[in-house]
Amino acid sequence: MLATGVSLGQMWHNIWSIVSIPDNVPIVLMLILVGFFAWWSFALAIRNDRLKRNVAKTADGGIVDIFYPDSERGLPDKLHVWPYLVRIEFLAAILVTVFLIVWSVALDAPTEELANANATPNPSKAPWYFLGLQEMLVYFDPWIAGVVMPTMIITGLMAIPYMDVNPKGSGYYTLRERPFAIGVFLFGFIILWVSMVAIGTLVRGPGWMWFWPWEEWDPHRTISSTNVDLFEQLGFESWCIDFAGGKFDFFGLAAVGGFMFAGMTFPYLWLRKFHPEFYARFGFVRYNVMMMHLLPMIGLLIKVVLRLALNTKYVWITPWFNI
Repeated sequence: MLATGVSLGQMWHNIWSIVSIPDNVPIVLMLILVGFFAWWSFALAIRNDRLKRNVAKTADGGIVDIFYPDSERGLPDKLHVWPYLVRIEFLAAILVTVFLIVWSVALDAPTEELANANATPNPSKAPWYFLGLQEMLVYFDPWIAGVVMPTMIITGLMAIPYMDVNPKGSGYYTLRERPFAIGVFLFGFIILWVSMVAIGTLVRGPGWMWFWPWEEWDPHRTISSTNVDLFEQLGFESWCIDFAGGKFDFFGLAAVGGFMFAGMTFPYLWLRKFHPEFYARFGFVRYNVMMMHLLPMIGLLIKVVLRLALNTKYVWITPWFNI
């Protein structure tokens, strides 16, 4: 028996009842593939960094190709597309085709009856690629989660080639040459996208309530906890006034403004003092553009923790939007 009163067998039954749903099988496979390829890329990066570090210690000034260990010496530098690459692609296409045929035979297509306004599914979930946005609706106003955040994601992706001008590490896996770029990418991809999709798929049950893997999805479950705004939790009710037909929270304004100011200023001072070459590579404009995209990413994670751990509804409320 587990500490929650659920037996191990019941826990695995509940987990299997979720992951075996035809809609959820691709998400489980995606999580496995993300974990595998993340491990593989890190292994290659560590190998390349070790090779480069060893060559740096032993090279006598000559040109050394660090990515050809002794076991690979003598191999040709170039290979023809035919038959080498085409043969691999053809075999891969056959394997993928066989896999999709087996999948289509083993799993029924997750189609349902025609939509009925009198019978809304519970939980009602978006397609998997929108589940991250649907999960963000728990923590922010709809226009922030559905408009502001996706817009910042798109502009951030567009700005990457102009912000990340580090020429090192191009064409091979490395951690030592680009720790910041890799760290930010993994934070945005795994923490803010893959994990949100996984939560929306495997954890959010009826009523979009949080169900642990060992819990059964009970559509009649109720939660007695109440979400409270941050200024009420900390006793700053007097900082909230009636304004423009709604509430305006000056404490939340100070909290959000202080977070943005500290996030823009302290890294700038730290980089200028301890890593001036890093700041010089970015410059004033690229640094500010980068931080204006990075700080909302960190703020999203902070808001998720506040909501799940402390039942904090909003950090800052205004008559026009809530954060």
